[in-house]
Amino acid sequence: MSSFASTFFRVERDGPVAILSMNRPDKANGMTPDFWTDLPQLMDELGRDETVRVAILRGEGKHFTGGMDLAAFADVATLLQKEAGRAAYALRDMILRLQNAFNAIERARFPVIAEIHGACIGGGIDLITACDLRIASEEAHFSIEEIHIGMAADVGTLQRLPKLISPSIAAELAYTGRRFLADEAKAIGLLSSVLPDREALQSASRQIARDIAEKSPLAIAGIKRNLAYARDHSVADGLDYIATWNAGMLRPADLMSAVQAKMARTKATFADLLKA
Repeated sequence: MSSFASTFFRVERDGPVAILSMNRPDKANGMTPDFWTDLPQLMDELGRDETVRVAILRGEGKHFTGGMDLAAFADVATLLQKEAGRAAYALRDMILRLQNAFNAIERARFPVIAEIHGACIGGGIDLITACDLRIASEEAHFSIEEIHIGMAADVGTLQRLPKLISPSIAAELAYTGRRFLADEAKAIGLLSSVLPDREALQSASRQIARDIAEKSPLAIAGIKRNLAYARDHSVADGLDYIATWNAGMLRPADLMSAVQAKMARTKATFADLLKA
């Protein structure tokens, strides 16, 4: 259990799985200022806990998240009343701080699974594109909402979504802001699976998390790091990076445990990543 007392998230543990629930159901889990400060702190703290091997990110109530809380735009309006140059500098600084909340998901040594139900709009798209896996229930719906309020999404959607789905489809969704449903999200590659209801969704996310948690945490960390590196680099650079990574990180203990377990048709056990 995290010792950090978040005002936005409820944190639970299921063995090696950390479950982070956005806990503002009366406001569709709108992203208030404490969301943006709490998320990176939680990611960093969970990363220091050697027993955490996977995290699940979900929302309480009827929706995953309705995106940025509208009160935050009042703060932006106040900020823009400053002298033009200083207002622009302050706004850029604010956007970079918001971006850092989602960058923290990518920095985490463990995979983060987005468990999506109901609405996932605006900042919700920025959030799930930073996660490693995305699954949803049938009634989930999505929208890059920012275009409807006269702005371009600026905390990750436009940068990450075209790396996950066809750039042409990403462009159409960003330009129009149209709503799309879970089945379409899966068809275009945003989701890995769609479940019939929320109960099945929660069961599936926990099962995936447990399956990942049983694997070598060193290998899982290597996969996460190299997938992110390959996304942003050429194939040649990615191949060179994984060669260097495995040359430095591959160790006989995990390999022998995995091979012996496979031969004996049992499950291997692996030490936590941060243990000596």
